[in-house]
Amino acid sequence: MSPFNVYEDLRRAEAYAALEFPGTYYLAYRDLPALLAEHVRGTRALDFGCGAGRSTRFLRGLGFAAVGVDVSEEMIRRAAGRDPGGDYRLIANGDLGQFPARSFDLVLSAFTFDNIPGREKKVALFEALGGLLSDSGRIVSVVSAPEIYTHEWASFSTRDFPENRAARCGDPVRIIMTDVEDRRPVVDIVWPDEAYREVYAAAGLEVVTTHRPLGREDEPIRWVNETRVAPWVIYLLRRAR
Repeated sequence: MSPFNVYEDLRRAEAYAALEFPGTYYLAYRDLPALLAEHVRGTRALDFGCGAGRSTRFLRGLGFAAVGVDVSEEMIRRAAGRDPGGDYRLIANGDLGQFPARSFDLVLSAFTFDNIPGREKKVALFEALGGLLSDSGRIVSVVSAPEIYTHEWASFSTRDFPENRAARCGDPVRIIMTDVEDRRPVVDIVWPDEAYREVYAAAGLEVVTTHRPLGREDEPIRWVNETRVAPWVIYLLRRAR
């Protein structure tokens, strides 16, 4: 088992499958409907790194014909179990060759690249995803901001990992999800904004817009740092012209 895919085990899959959009996760999805309505034309969608299928179900709820793919067999099994009518597919080593070029109007990747180490791998995957976009297609890349690994949150804790503060681009960092019983730390790879932008450019993509969602005081969630520090970064991308 790769140390960077902690979800490839039964216990973690069970814990993650129970999540929908609690606490801090809510911010990653809250503004997506408006963003997609503004920038995406067409309804063919790929959820890359679908996990237990919450993002795929989210897209279907917005009217997209969504296909969820993941490298974790346990996650795909959980996704199909929760959503028997959904289209969930296992992809070996991130191989997207089963899909024709230009076959999607939208590719959503929610947190997937937090767990993928190395610039070359990231660039190769984004190149492949870009090749799946229709002429007007868009990629929405939702990633963890570096700050998520150095603060406390409604849904996460990093206080036990002060070494995160010294982490540089590409270093492993640890974080605990507090919305599930499984409190084993998740190992992610810290990747700052300038490094993501370099990866996108190398993959033949350009950033259309960037969004950093903040919590609002009128929302019924007990925010910790979310109203002043954005835990997520949402990049909307297209093929470079």
